[in-house]
Amino acid sequence: MRLGINLGYWGLGMDADNIAVAQEADRLGYSVCWAAEAYGSDAATVLSFVAAKTERIDVGSAIFQIPARTPAMSAMTAATLDTLSGGRFRLGLGVSGPQVSEGWYGVKFDRPLARTREYVEIIRKAMSRERLVHEGAHWTLPLPGGPGKPIKLTVHPVREHIPLYIAAIGPKNLEQTGEIADGWLGIFFAPEHAALSLDPLKAGRAKAGKSLDGFDLCPTVAIAVGEDIKAGVDSQRSYTALYIGGMGSKEKNFYNQLARRMGYEQAADEIQEKYLAKDYAGAAAAVPHDLIDATSLIGDTARIADRMQAYADAGVTTLTLAPAGFTLDERIRALRTGVEALERAGLA
Repeated sequence: MRLGINLGYWGLGMDADNIAVAQEADRLGYSVCWAAEAYGSDAATVLSFVAAKTERIDVGSAIFQIPARTPAMSAMTAATLDTLSGGRFRLGLGVSGPQVSEGWYGVKFDRPLARTREYVEIIRKAMSRERLVHEGAHWTLPLPGGPGKPIKLTVHPVREHIPLYIAAIGPKNLEQTGEIADGWLGIFFAPEHAALSLDPLKAGRAKAGKSLDGFDLCPTVAIAVGEDIKAGVDSQRSYTALYIGGMGSKEKNFYNQLARRMGYEQAADEIQEKYLAKDYAGAAAAVPHDLIDATSLIGDTARIADRMQAYADAGVTTLTLAPAGFTLDERIRALRTGVEALERAGLA
């Protein structure tokens, strides 16, 4: 099992530290450094900066938001980043959610599965450097009746195939991800509930005539290093409440639905109700201890090593760490503990 690092969003007051974290992860042998975007910093600019400041570690988008860019633009960005980084780019995609898609980008959040499938098809064609022709429900290239004609990508990426990942939570999206992608970007993944994600992914791989062999299972997990388990869990309460309570709308919150499938229906209701009422402290307090502990790496090196073994046994191939704490020292400590725990578990 390999390790990754997720820098999260740029612009939260720790940007200089982010580069130091990425460079330390590079030095420690981490496999990939991911960057996110929502409606603040964009991931492409951040990743180009990280790639310029590192030497070996891959850089990946977790994720490029599908409503933010045309598929051809994403192909151009992927080709450019792969060339600039010397073949170190991984393309992670996701549909985002209705609030961001419609409120920020002005793109209707409809038929997300069909939109994702078309998006990936167009990117694959563009990256192959064939002349771009596509007729679908969401995109038609070239546009009919106009001056446009089929053209092809002028950039020659370092690699013929850039790894493509999809962030997916719901069963149907997971199944499609297994069918059309090279890897999966997960969140709030608990080894004890692995089947909720892996069964649909396996079904999708089977539809494509493949197995999970060679498919990168890559969940992001929070890590909080220390002897005090309760303190470590509490450090993740606000983050977990934000996603379960406040991401998306009341009717369409994929993280809330995931918590329900994991058996936390009552807590999911309470977290969302309090969060939407702007009782953020109450929402954080309502997050079950066990939910956070099951979806995070919390404790000393030995305890974290045990949990890493559980993730590996569940089939995870790249475990991406999101270090808790906002000081550089805390984040660097988490990175180093991750390597020590991986070695202790015999997974390095």
